[in-house]
Amino acid sequence: MGTLTTADAALGARLYEVADWYDAESLLTPEERQVLSRLRSFLDTEARPLLAEYWERGEFPEQLARPLIDLDLMEPAELTADGPARGIYQGFRIFELARTDASLATWYTAQAGLFRTAIRVGASEDHQAEWMPKVLDFSLKGVFSLTEPESGSDIAGGLSTTARFDPDADTWVLDGAKRWIGGAATADVLAVFARDAADGQVKAFLVDRKAQGVTLEKIHGKTALRMMQNAHITLSGVRVPEPMRLQNVNSFKDVAAMLRAMRSDVAWIATGIAAGAFEAALAYVNERRQFGRTLGSFQLVQEKLARMLGNVTASLSLVVRLTEQQTKGIYRDQDSALAKMQTSLFMRDTVALAREVVGGNGITLAADVARFHADAEAVYSYEGTHDINALIIGRALTGESAFTR
Repeated sequence: MGTLTTADAALGARLYEVADWYDAESLLTPEERQVLSRLRSFLDTEARPLLAEYWERGEFPEQLARPLIDLDLMEPAELTADGPARGIYQGFRIFELARTDASLATWYTAQAGLFRTAIRVGASEDHQAEWMPKVLDFSLKGVFSLTEPESGSDIAGGLSTTARFDPDADTWVLDGAKRWIGGAATADVLAVFARDAADGQVKAFLVDRKAQGVTLEKIHGKTALRMMQNAHITLSGVRVPEPMRLQNVNSFKDVAAMLRAMRSDVAWIATGIAAGAFEAALAYVNERRQFGRTLGSFQLVQEKLARMLGNVTASLSLVVRLTEQQTKGIYRDQDSALAKMQTSLFMRDTVALAREVVGGNGITLAADVARFHADAEAVYSYEGTHDINALIIGRALTGESAFTR
């Protein structure tokens, strides 16, 4: 494990204050800020020194998993005496992870966002009472298995994994394939979405990862999120007992309710990536000297720094306001779609500018911006591409659906 010097810690704190230009973190309570400070210290001292090596190897640093879980971030005891942790805290938790590394944020939100939402929205009250405590402490690890090899953006109509009910055995039989499922290899269960052969509606099931008929293959050759282990899953005659069906998922509308809640998490990730790239670039140009001066003293570099800061600040404003609305119970597809679409655009612009101002060193892992630059492409696409989110917004604006029929 690496160690962080006092000077490094001071620089990191200053950069963080710059990235949060309008002090959005001031919306948090002192207790929430204390929990995030605990996370930030862990990421700086234990995680950051490992990232370049493991990103290049295409492996997840498993030695970070248990310490990260033990930080008690999902529902911290000091925040939940009177109820669940506030949404604004949960958003900043994602932001903190993503400004350090996109794979770490994706890994954590696979459990804290995707799988937790599947249980919270899809499971019966009795099953929620049984499973949710295990989700919160990671004793039941799961992944959200929706995307398929031939269906991503068109998953609503194109989902082809089938579920057939066997009344004699009170079990379901699943056949099909899922793709791009992050963290599947270390999960206990897979939340699999399949189309009921009887009524054509989408249902959801918790499938034991080691069940007979389940095959997992690691997806190789990725140029983004290299640390995150994505899997191609094949389901061949997999039997799932009826009690392991998520009782509240009976159509794709129920799945859409989950996606509506989860898309805001990805907007927070995109915002964190932009902040991380900006911070790395700012640190570099303030140290790197050319023509006898620091790069940060040149007009064109300062203009790019200003644009990056504007992108980060605008993104934070979007996600904070969206989260405030959702905390009030206002969940609209077009709201989360707008946040995901726009923060992803800002992120893409920011990581490109960061790579540019770092120059040739911007394509190496040493300066950090290369990692953010590459990982941003994955986040730009998942949880709704730019075009799909734009069409969701357009439908809300005009009342006309422009989706391909």
